[in-house]
Amino acid sequence: MGFSKPSVPPVEPDKVYDLPYLERIRILSRYWAENGFGSPTIFHVIYIVKLVFFYIAGGYLVGTLTSGFNPFHPGEFWTEPVLYQKFILWTVLLEALGVAGSWGPLAGHFKPFTGGWRTYGRVDTIREPPWPGKVPLTDGDRRTPVDVGLYLAIIVTLALSLVLPTVDDAGLTAHGFTGGRVSPVLMVILGVLLIGLGLRDKVFFLQARGEQYLPAIVFFALYGAVDMIVALKLLIVVVWVGAGFSKFGKHFGMVVPPMVSNTPWVPLKAMKRINYRKFPEDLRPSHAGNLLAHVGGTLVEIVTPLVLLFSTNKTVTIVAAVLMICFHLFITSTFPLAVPLEWNVLFAFAAGFLFLGNPNWDGFGLGDMTPWLLVVTAAGLLFFPVLGNLRPDLVSFLPSMRQYAGNWASATWAFAPGAEQRLNERLVKPAPMVIDQATELLGSRDAAEVALYQVMGWRALHSQGRALNSILVDQLGDDLDHYAIREAEFMTNCIVGFNFGDGHLHDHRFIASIQKRCGFEPGEFIVAWIESQPVHKNFQRYVVIDAALGIVERGTYQVADAVAEQPWLPNGPIPLTVEWRLAGYQRVRYPRPAAVDKTVAMPPPATVESAPDGSGGGGS
Repeated sequence: MGFSKPSVPPVEPDKVYDLPYLERIRILSRYWAENGFGSPTIFHVIYIVKLVFFYIAGGYLVGTLTSGFNPFHPGEFWTEPVLYQKFILWTVLLEALGVAGSWGPLAGHFKPFTGGWRTYGRVDTIREPPWPGKVPLTDGDRRTPVDVGLYLAIIVTLALSLVLPTVDDAGLTAHGFTGGRVSPVLMVILGVLLIGLGLRDKVFFLQARGEQYLPAIVFFALYGAVDMIVALKLLIVVVWVGAGFSKFGKHFGMVVPPMVSNTPWVPLKAMKRINYRKFPEDLRPSHAGNLLAHVGGTLVEIVTPLVLLFSTNKTVTIVAAVLMICFHLFITSTFPLAVPLEWNVLFAFAAGFLFLGNPNWDGFGLGDMTPWLLVVTAAGLLFFPVLGNLRPDLVSFLPSMRQYAGNWASATWAFAPGAEQRLNERLVKPAPMVIDQATELLGSRDAAEVALYQVMGWRALHSQGRALNSILVDQLGDDLDHYAIREAEFMTNCIVGFNFGDGHLHDHRFIASIQKRCGFEPGEFIVAWIESQPVHKNFQRYVVIDAALGIVERGTYQVADAVAEQPWLPNGPIPLTVEWRLAGYQRVRYPRPAAVDKTVAMPPPATVESAPDGSGGGGS
């Protein structure tokens, strides 16, 4: 890769659709294993500059100068609770504006770099209520002036919380703190606004990372000094341990190798290949890859936080805190897709602030918290992680605390020739579709197609990628080779401005919202969608959606079958168990035109087809 030019995969851009789809996956998954996305170095420089100067330096100056601290003497105030409060509020503000996580080219935002405020500050964009029809005043999928008003009120409240004078707190003063705390009244207002807008649009709530920061805001508003600090410790430990617990199973071993492959500072391809069993023939994780995942990830995220929570030994606590700081700095350095860099830096600081700056032996241990409040807080923090692991269909993987565990609800979209353009023509959204953004960046639509198929190669390195490709093979047959196959996460980014790997943001209800505006014909837009694996099951559920008809098939597959396969399915699609199929459903075919022009209207559909076994396979 160059400073301003990406590395180029071994695919002739104008011949990409001449290759069978699974051959593209074979080439590009192998390419990813050695090169990652091949992003130009300037992308990483942009993220580093934003992180260091805008987030860290900007947050530090805001937090110190508005709290009456001299920023040149951090030793005098770095343990002050108000500083941590303002760091969290600064992070929430940037997340809400869309300039923190899921920002920029590594998250599929090429031009513009953000969707955030361009989505939430604009009427008629799609909104996604989490419980439509069940919560009053939340029905509908159109953003209204009310939603925009709520969003602006949140931004204003966050800004006021950062700049207005702090209030005195006798409990903090008794422990030697001098900075006071952010106004509890403003925290109550902020919490109410976040819940109100979140009930009307789950996308915003998750972008603001409400599942983690809303509990902290509640603690800021309602808890006394000691209870607040101990509750914040409980919160971060639940996040850490929940993430560690979610990495048990067959998925996480497949996450780390492609993440390391995309790490810009790993200099040698051999260091990337070592994480795969036998490159290039076998791209399942090697023993070294699994060891890095489950020792460097699972073990550290479970054991170390519990040590921090219960330790009263200074040396042990220092070692554990340093380990967690290094853990988050390592993740930051890998530039993972969705780039949650600010979140990782905040958690690195939190490990030091909470457990070294306000240690258990100084009156901030579990035993120092009000007993009944400790029970209520722990139960509240554990509710969604427990429910989400047992019933992932009910809870986003973010409140379930299953961040980057490989066990995601995921989807792949398939468009008949020319159909994709309708998304640009008929949707009110914050950005052009990703193929158009990449075309402007790379100067060629063919080169942009190759770049998007690199993302499909990345997805196929994960367990759900094998399943999604198997579903598409089963549904589309030979038509798979000339349909435009897209990673749903990047597509959703363009339409609602945010996605963090959560397939619940582009489920059947979201597809119905798109269909209402775009009016696809049967067979033009097909979606393969899979749900996360419940902790007590050995299978995952999938659905097939024809945008014009809704869900047309439901079924399951065994996780072990997906994990055992190669990304390009050399042995054919993994076995699928069809549990239900829409009566009379027959997929409409759209054959490949003689000369593919992906920007014009598609040819008329061919005859209606259905596989004899009801699988919907792509017969001739």
